[in-house]
Amino acid sequence: MKKIILSLVLIAGFLITNAQESPAPKKKKDWSKVDLSSKDHLMIQFGSYSWLKKPDSLNTGGFSKSFNMYFMFDYPFKTSPKFSVGLGVGIGSDNLFFKKTNIDLKKADRLYFNKDSVTSYKKYKLVNAFLEVPVELRYTADPENNSKSFKAALGLTIGTMINAHTKAKVTRDANNEGGYSIKVNDRVHFNNLRLATTARVGYGIFSLFGSYQLNQLIKDGSGPVDVRPLSIGLTISGL
Repeated sequence: MKKIILSLVLIAGFLITNAQESPAPKKKKDWSKVDLSSKDHLMIQFGSYSWLKKPDSLNTGGFSKSFNMYFMFDYPFKTSPKFSVGLGVGIGSDNLFFKKTNIDLKKADRLYFNKDSVTSYKKYKLVNAFLEVPVELRYTADPENNSKSFKAALGLTIGTMINAHTKAKVTRDANNEGGYSIKVNDRVHFNNLRLATTARVGYGIFSLFGSYQLNQLIKDGSGPVDVRPLSIGLTISGL
């Protein structure tokens, strides 16, 4: 019996000693005292631009590009400020370049992409511009040091087309004249609504982005079937 009591005393003493030496539990971070108000309020994006599912007959060429600029508001989650929702407004512009092609925007029935071996162009491009509302679910590894942190985001952009035009710089036409530009505006054959998925991943103020349009750029019956724009490039964010 004495041996049992002695053993219990020794075990109790051991447990008490270890309990006293155990580190105190970490205090939960009080995020209400941390300034998280400045996080990616301005986003500037520049990237390559292409049409997925375009017919092989479309003779695109050169460096087609997209340029976007958004002003954003950031709303951190109260329970987990590493996550936040970004909501804003801005402008998106896409430039698709063509070779030996003339695009007729003014035809009433449809959009025509005509092969042109007579006129020589220094540049020929189709431009589509949108007023857009981007929405992002954001993750920032260190929300206290946003400019020195890994970050990622998934989102959507909803936009309405505000302009569509072709612009050509002619070096020589059928009359052997050149050195002039032609600009034609008309968006009747394009869908006014744009809905696109977006993704970003990067570090600090730099990140890579991707954007894929979910709906058709060109209206049914007005041109190539089911053209879906894709942009991939660089985002600079801050303020």
